[in-house]
Amino acid sequence: MMTELYRCITLVCAALIASASAFAQPPERGQEDDQVARSILEKADQIRFPKDSFVVDIDIVSTAEAQADEARKYRVLSRGNENTVVQILEPASERGQIMLMKGRDLWVFLPNVSQPVRLALSQRLTGEVANGDLARTNFTGDYNPRLLRTDTLDGEKYHVLELSAVDRGVTYHRVLFWVHQASNRPHRAEFYSLSDRLLKVCHYQGYKSMAGKVRPTNLVMEDALKKGEISTLAYNDMKLRDLPEKMFTKEYLKKLTE
Repeated sequence: MMTELYRCITLVCAALIASASAFAQPPERGQEDDQVARSILEKADQIRFPKDSFVVDIDIVSTAEAQADEARKYRVLSRGNENTVVQILEPASERGQIMLMKGRDLWVFLPNVSQPVRLALSQRLTGEVANGDLARTNFTGDYNPRLLRTDTLDGEKYHVLELSAVDRGVTYHRVLFWVHQASNRPHRAEFYSLSDRLLKVCHYQGYKSMAGKVRPTNLVMEDALKKGEISTLAYNDMKLRDLPEKMFTKEYLKKLTE
């Protein structure tokens, strides 16, 4: 009887040890890669734009073959990456139009129009720039990242991340994102459609100190389908600001456009 009891105790102990070993196993390689990719993406996002509230002016010049350059100016007010107001400053004919982003919902308020109009983040704003390129710049919140590989460009090493949209409401279906390995600075992004067609390529340039961190001040967006069509976004006078929550409501913005 004692022998049988000893055998039972031995079996129970073996089972407990096996269970504990299973829990102690490190995550699968794919899970490790995803965690590393998310950390890289978060650091790159913090370089692109502050996590705190800020205001920045953006000059956009769009060029196309056999056409005159088109210049536009916007003011972006952002609160925590989930709330954004985009004001059109130029051209004068569109001054007073305001876009409001709440989460992934986007509306435009037009002067003397009683109700805001719903917009898609992927809809073209000007040149090669979509609404979401200005209104929502939170890659971390919109995409699931995966570390694809490491590329060496001009002697520098870059992480290459594949960003897959969390749903169809985001600006792009898929993004390939090159991030400098040593500094986590964004270098290049390729944007793809739902049918996985390359739409445009963005180059992050002109790194300067703005709002407490060295950030890219020029974004060059090239149409992948139409050669020579380019939009250059110049970021100016970025400042951290304490922006009240009421600014990011339909009621507040409706009064501004009445």
